[in-house]
Amino acid sequence: MILFPAIDLKQGECVRLIHGDMDQATVFNTDPAAQAQAFEDQGFEYLHVVDLDGAFAGEPRNAHAVEAILKRVKMPVQLGGGIRDMRTIDGWLSKGVSRVIIGTAAVRDPDLVREAARRYPGKIAVGIDARDGLVAVDGWAKVSQVTAPELGKRFEDAGVAAIIYTDISRDGVLKGLNIEATLALADAISIPVIASGGLASLADVERLLMPDCNKLAGAITGRALYDGRLDPAQALRLIRAAREARLA
Repeated sequence: MILFPAIDLKQGECVRLIHGDMDQATVFNTDPAAQAQAFEDQGFEYLHVVDLDGAFAGEPRNAHAVEAILKRVKMPVQLGGGIRDMRTIDGWLSKGVSRVIIGTAAVRDPDLVREAARRYPGKIAVGIDARDGLVAVDGWAKVSQVTAPELGKRFEDAGVAAIIYTDISRDGVLKGLNIEATLALADAISIPVIASGGLASLADVERLLMPDCNKLAGAITGRALYDGRLDPAQALRLIRAAREARLA
């Protein structure tokens, strides 16, 4: 399992939202590249970045901050937010993003996901953000009539590297991951699933390391890290120990 620290970008700053509400943003660092470096220094292996302004605008809006992060750290970066056409996908991958996350366009333009996955094997993920089981789009501002498993199944044969599943009701409020819904999605599809939204403490990491969660590829953590509720050294130590136990 990979634990992804999250950097959410709003107007060039590192923020966290509550339930995806842009009016409820807390600024945690005015230098996202420095925050990325801090995560790398703590031992994290893979960074999760979201261009929040881009998600609402439908096009990248924090390119300068993302590029600064890419120049600062060596660990791979997955990026979402405002990625809705092949030109944007081409551009980010050429600049060094390891994996792009397609969210809104996965609902409205599934052929884009399939084409991108064919062109860039292993570098395309789909973001499924759900409110009451239905997929939200446009920076979570609108809710579709598509369920998370329905959307995931559309890409079973597309070559998508991962599905990032977020329960919006838990995002940013430290209520704990929605393990039940995340596992239900993982059971419905063969694509690796990454859990997101609500990871609150070391107890959540311990839950992710239980046998029934072996099918999950990882989890994203944001506010718990920034608030100091999750000790990165402890969390990463647990994950390494679990990996070594499986290999033994």
